[in-house]
Amino acid sequence: MHETEVDERVADAAAEGGAEKRAYVRTVFEQIAPRYDLLNHLLSLNIDRLWRRRALRALGWSAAPNGRYLDLCAGTLDVGAELSRQRGFAGFIVGADFAVPMLQAGKGKAPASVLAPVAADAQQLPLADGSMQGATVAFGIRNVASLDRGLAEVFRVLCSGARFVILEFTTPRSAIVRTLYHVYFHHLLPFVGGVISGHRTAYKYLPRSVAHFPAEPVLARHMSDAGFVDVHWESLSLGIAAIHVGKKP
Repeated sequence: MHETEVDERVADAAAEGGAEKRAYVRTVFEQIAPRYDLLNHLLSLNIDRLWRRRALRALGWSAAPNGRYLDLCAGTLDVGAELSRQRGFAGFIVGADFAVPMLQAGKGKAPASVLAPVAADAQQLPLADGSMQGATVAFGIRNVASLDRGLAEVFRVLCSGARFVILEFTTPRSAIVRTLYHVYFHHLLPFVGGVISGHRTAYKYLPRSVAHFPAEPVLARHMSDAGFVDVHWESLSLGIAAIHVGKKP
C-alpha cells in the first residue's frame, strides 16, 4: 500500500476515535506547530478571532476577574492570551495541552505571571478539584481521545458556579451552506494546509474529525451527562461553528 494511503487510513481511524486517536493527534499537532497560527487565521479568514472573543464573553469571567481559569487544549495559547488582554481581567490562566511544541509556539503572547502553559492531557489534568473559576476549549474538544473523560475532568477541576465554554466546528444544517462548506473543508483546506504546513494528512484529519464529532444537541447531552447544568448552545457563521456553555452546580 502507498505511504499516503497508509497515512490517510490512520487519519480516518483517529477521526473516528479509539486507541489511535491520542497518539495521532499529539504527533500531528507537534509537527504542524510552527505554521499553526498562520494557517488558522488564513484558512478561517480571521473569523476565528471573532469566535474566540465571543466565547470569552460567554465565559462570564467578569464575575470573578481575579480568578483562575483553564484553557483546555490550549494549542498556541490564543484564547488565554486574548483573555489576559481583557479590560478588568486580573486573574491567572492555565493553558493546558499535551503537544508541547504547540505551547512553545505560543510563548510570549502573554506575561508568564498571567498565563502559564502546562503540558497536560485533557483526560488527566494536574489541577486540584474545584480549583478553577471557569474553563474554555476552542477547537480542541473533538481531538480528545475520550470526550466523556475530558468533560468529566473539566467538571472536576471547576468550582461550584463556574462556567465551561466550548467553541467547536460543526456541520451546517442548510443544504446550500453545507455543500459549499464541504467543498472548502474537504478539498481546498486540505490542499492549502498540506502545502503550507508540509504535513500531507493533518488538514485532511480536520474535516474528518468534525464529521465524526457529535452534533450540537448531542454534545449538549454529553455535557449534561457529565453533570453540567443550564447547558445551552448557539450557532455561529451560518452553522460553521458553535458555542456550548454549561455550568457546574
